[in-house]
Amino acid sequence: MNTLKSITKWTGAALACVLFFSSTTWAQSSSKLTDPEIASVAVTANQIDVNYGKIALRKSKNKEIRKFAETMIKDHTDIIKQAVALATRLHVTPKTNATTKSLLDGEKSTTKTLDSKRGKAFDEAYIDNEVAYHKAVINAVQNVLIPDATNQDLKDLLTKVMPLLNSHLEMAENTQAEIQGKKVSANTGGSSW
Repeated sequence: MNTLKSITKWTGAALACVLFFSSTTWAQSSSKLTDPEIASVAVTANQIDVNYGKIALRKSKNKEIRKFAETMIKDHTDIIKQAVALATRLHVTPKTNATTKSLLDGEKSTTKTLDSKRGKAFDEAYIDNEVAYHKAVINAVQNVLIPDATNQDLKDLLTKVMPLLNSHLEMAENTQAEIQGKKVSANTGGSSW
């Protein structure tokens, strides 16, 4: 029974992660993403996490989940504003691409999964997804978006948000451990970012 529960718990998070990694693989295996495509991916990925945070605020009563969701909404909205301001200044119009479409498809599936859960099952599914999503986004920013960006200002913005994304991952992992009833020490918990 615990094995089945564990498998079910990770399904939503794994799906989001696999979808993002497969889109990242697509981006690496075909031609490089252009700056307008990178802008689209960046804004889309951040908006998706804002949307997940809004679902958490609507559905969760857990104080830690709500605090985490509020942080995700605020921080990812700020990143979107920075990206839009940069795109406006550079006269770049974000261009939808296969990676953006894959992210949006993954969001639909994950949202359906999150909407189907209640109580602790929702809290676990949400935070598991956040851990997987942030790992995937960090990987994509480091290994696809930054290397593919040709505009130095765009590269700089992507590089500038990396510490925040790493911090989000650590927060998500710590919240995940709390939800699962594990204690996390400041020196040993979370990621090693």
